[in-house]
Amino acid sequence: MPARLHAPGRCNRTGATVILPKIRDPRFITLRRGGTLTDDDHRLLALWAAACAEHVLPLFEAVRPSDPRPRRAIEQIRAWTRGEIKMMEARASGGGAMAAARVLTGAARHAAYAAGQAGGDGTRGRARARSRGLRHQGRPCRRAER
Repeated sequence: MPARLHAPGRCNRTGATVILPKIRDPRFITLRRGGTLTDDDHRLLALWAAACAEHVLPLFEAVRPSDPRPRRAIEQIRAWTRGEIKMMEARASGGGAMAAARVLTGAARHAAYAAGQAGGDGTRGRARARSRGLRHQGRPCRRAER
């Protein structure tokens, strides 16, 4: 890839350059935080992220069938969209899914990351991808299926 597509000086822990913009897209920032994302669209986006993560979850469960954290993160974000729990509870479950991913490699790892990103509310995938060095830029289904 041409060097100009990479943000200068922005690398992850492994040293790979991350291809993400410095400024977050306001369409993925809620109205209360200065963006343009309505609450209804926020819930819809979270449900979409949960559906993508659930689609690839068998890749994780084939490797770690007894680890409930990624599935729990997906369940929690859906509970948030129904108003049953607070966002902080859903995000905490997303963090658990991310922890489950850290010890793995390959598709299983990316599937757990997808669940963690969905559990983070579906709009946080870009920030988490930046911190983890993932190049899928918030598109969990495509990356995890590889």
